Amino acid sequence: MQEIIEQIVDYLKGIWLKRRFIIISTWLICPFAWVFISQLDNVYESEARVYADTQSILGPLLKGLTVNTDPEVQIRLMIKTLLSRPNLERITRMTDLDVQANTPAAYEELIDDLKTNIIIKKTGGRRENIFTITYQDKDPEMAKSVVNSALTVFIENTLGENRSDSNTAQKFLTTQIKDYENRLLAAESRLTDFKQKYSGVLPDQYGGFYQKLNIVKEQLKITELNLLEQETQLKSAKSQLNSSPSSNDNAQNNIMNSNSIQTTYDDRISELEANLDSLQLRYTEMHPDVKEVKRRLEHLNAQRTKEIDEYLNATNNGDNNKLATSQNPVIQQLQIQVNQLENAVASTNVRAKDYRQQVKELESKIHILPEIEAELTSLNRGYEITKDKYEELLNRQETAQLAQQADETTNPIQFRVIDPPRAPTEPAGPKRILFLLGSTIFAFGVGVGLSLLFSQINPVVTSSSQVSKLTGIPVFGIVSATENLGLQRWHKRKTLIFIISNSVLLIVLAFFILYAIAPNALLAPIRGIL
Repeated sequence: MQEIIEQIVDYLKGIWLKRRFIIISTWLICPFAWVFISQLDNVYESEARVYADTQSILGPLLKGLTVNTDPEVQIRLMIKTLLSRPNLERITRMTDLDVQANTPAAYEELIDDLKTNIIIKKTGGRRENIFTITYQDKDPEMAKSVVNSALTVFIENTLGENRSDSNTAQKFLTTQIKDYENRLLAAESRLTDFKQKYSGVLPDQYGGFYQKLNIVKEQLKITELNLLEQETQLKSAKSQLNSSPSSNDNAQNNIMNSNSIQTTYDDRISELEANLDSLQLRYTEMHPDVKEVKRRLEHLNAQRTKEIDEYLNATNNGDNNKLATSQNPVIQQLQIQVNQLENAVASTNVRAKDYRQQVKELESKIHILPEIEAELTSLNRGYEITKDKYEELLNRQETAQLAQQADETTNPIQFRVIDPPRAPTEPAGPKRILFLLGSTIFAFGVGVGLSLLFSQINPVVTSSSQVSKLTGIPVFGIVSATENLGLQRWHKRKTLIFIISNSVLLIVLAFFILYAIAPNALLAPIRGIL
């Protein structure tokens, strides 16, 4: 640490011995820099403050009904795009700056100058949308005009962006809806053709393929059972019609045959028997009505027995009596019953044949059923996806139209100009005092650097430690020759020159600073003398 301090001290002594370079650099740099800084043109700054109100009254009312856009994000985006080339070209046209640019290069320089000097920033807090637009120019009126134009472009672009976005969204949704409508029609056509082609195996109101096959099989089973019953009945009826009882049959067979034969008196006998039962419930056997019904019932039974005997006698006569037998009402009734049963059997046979054909056709399609079901599932899935997307786009179109109508009714962002741009009366720059002090410090820095450089190029030993370090020989004492050689007076003279030089520079610097602060007040006495 001691060595570092000694080295720093040696450097400072070397700079002090070469301090003439400080005087030279300051006198070569400062006057020219100060004159240049004092001759810089004044720059005037115009400023405007605007407040963006994003709390629209329609926001809570339309929540959930329209597309929600974040006004904060929209404002930040417009701030970034304000200094785009189209906007800057528009500002040049609004302020007639484009007239001043005679060449393309001058116009490009003008665009770059606007892009650099137009500054827009948020000055309020996080919840306060207060923005400041500033611009500096040599002409105060031009500075005001540029700020006013930038403010107009900023507000118009922000408000117009909503309508532009709404129109773009409407066109996009209309195009997409038309596209999905065509897709939906094509999907419906494919699904319809497929269902028509495989209508026999596709699910319907009666269920799927296997359920339909089971139903047809069940119907076939029922039909075949009915057919068997009808054939049995037909066989029995034919056997009754073709039966020929022999003369040596016993009375029991004749009674059984007579009981199985239908006659024309059966209905009337049944009616009288029912009437007799009703009368016997109310009257005795001696009642005239009961006696009359019994008499009529005995007469009808006798007639029935006679008709049956005639039928049996006719059937016993063989083939010679067939013509007479056919005229018998009982035979006619049996013949009608046989004909009806034959028709029923034929009809049932047709129905059973149709069911067998349906079963055969359905069973022949079992091996292709998985492919058909997979294709139907794919068609239905594609149709449902297209339909859902189409309906979603329709809903979004309605939402977009409602949002556009809301934007046309009232703007979601309301701008209020707090401080309109004004033509400044006092210049805002350049910062002459800061430049003067900076140039002075720079000149002294250059002088110090040169002094240090030359002290290292042409070093001067200033202490015994330096001699010991350079020669490697220990130093036991120091003998000064300053007074004998007159060096002390020379050093004092150089110090005096250094102080006078710097004092003069400081006085001149003070003059330039006063001129920068109040040029008119400083030049007024000089103008009065002249």
